[in-house]
Amino acid sequence: MTISQRQLPLFPEQRTSQEGGSVHDLHLGADSLLSVTIEAFRDHMIEKGFTKNTIDSFLGDLSIFSRYLEDDVPVGQISTRKLNDFLTYLVHGRQAACTSKSYARRVTTLKVFFGWLAEVNVITRDIAAPVIHRPASSPLPTVLQDRQITDMLDATRSLLRRAEKPDPRPHLLVTLVLTTGIKKGECMRIALADVDLSDRAAPALYVRYDSPKRRYKDRKLRLPPDFPTTLALYRNEYKPQARLFECTPRNLEYVLKDVAQRAALPGALSFETLRMTCAVRDYRRGMDEVTLRRKLGLSKIAWRETLQKIRNLTADAI
Repeated sequence: MTISQRQLPLFPEQRTSQEGGSVHDLHLGADSLLSVTIEAFRDHMIEKGFTKNTIDSFLGDLSIFSRYLEDDVPVGQISTRKLNDFLTYLVHGRQAACTSKSYARRVTTLKVFFGWLAEVNVITRDIAAPVIHRPASSPLPTVLQDRQITDMLDATRSLLRRAEKPDPRPHLLVTLVLTTGIKKGECMRIALADVDLSDRAAPALYVRYDSPKRRYKDRKLRLPPDFPTTLALYRNEYKPQARLFECTPRNLEYVLKDVAQRAALPGALSFETLRMTCAVRDYRRGMDEVTLRRKLGLSKIAWRETLQKIRNLTADAI
């Protein structure tokens, strides 16, 4: 079981000499698994008087790193390149937003952790030493212009109504994300019961999270006016039983790729493109920042960076 699969106690009872002694008596080496060295590092932080917040933050960062590696590997097999790949993933590949502050702390976590492993001779050299503190700035996301949105919807309506074999799924998917701004993961979790058609003139979607820590992400969002009609056609064709999309995320990515080709869009069409297009359109139409943040399901911290991107994208469109 890896560090990412279980929650370690923050302040374990002190080991006695019969239980293995101090950290330096654990006989760690380059072949020690990452999860084992993280446990030893936790004990080291407690022994050195690190604050509880620092310990929590460092262990949380290392848990993300462990999940990224997927396998519980020996620390001697981890390279500087792997650390840099992980930092790139934090900014460009991970679903959760990585603010500049979080990015800088995670670089510090890696440097402190692997620096300690080198200091106690678990690894022969400090592989985190060459890692450079870079700001977590990332290029602005792609958003669709008004003409491109029209071309995209023309393409999905054509598939819906005039194709040799009509397919309602592209129009359902595109209008859903373009109107609500939900993430791919949220889209995949939609249960049929989350769609509220009690007022067909004002259809709505309930986005729900099981974790109490993410309750701020629970929200009710307006759906496009034609959603009930498109949904009826979709259910008749695909016959979902419990969830709206009973397929893999990759299937829906292929749907978006096909729509982009049919609409002759200049770039790829993704969930993030539709989500950010929704955000920019709402912002340009005057939606206040608090309402928009809640609509996107973002914490106040994650919202700071997203808001700046929205402002930049809005300015570029003027």
